[in-house]
Amino acid sequence: QVQLVESGGDLVQAGGSLRLSCAASGSISSRHSMAWYRQAPGKQREWVAQMTSGGFPSYADSVEGRFTISRYNAGTTVYLLMNSLKPEDTAVYYCNDYTFPLVWGQGTQVTVSS
Repeated sequence: QVQLVESGGDLVQAGGSLRLSCAASGSISSRHSMAWYRQAPGKQREWVAQMTSGGFPSYADSVEGRFTISRYNAGTTVYLLMNSLKPEDTAVYYCNDYTFPLVWGQGTQVTVSS
């Protein structure tokens, strides 16, 4: 019983900001690292950021300095604040348990126009 619900995606102009939210329930553990991924059309899913249960974040080079991951509600709610968005950030964004990414949600579409 796993449920991952991403929200917050939108169409935004380059340089704009978005805040994505992820509500995790079921077997997703607040004691594991949670992560954000993205997948652009025709490309493989890419790891974007993660946050350990202890509150230590890490980021892909492509987003470091622009994106911020955070956790709330005992670690089952995960956010991704995206600033200075670029067209190359356009993708479907997913959240998941970094340790056991067994089931994926529908994701949320982020489209950045130039």
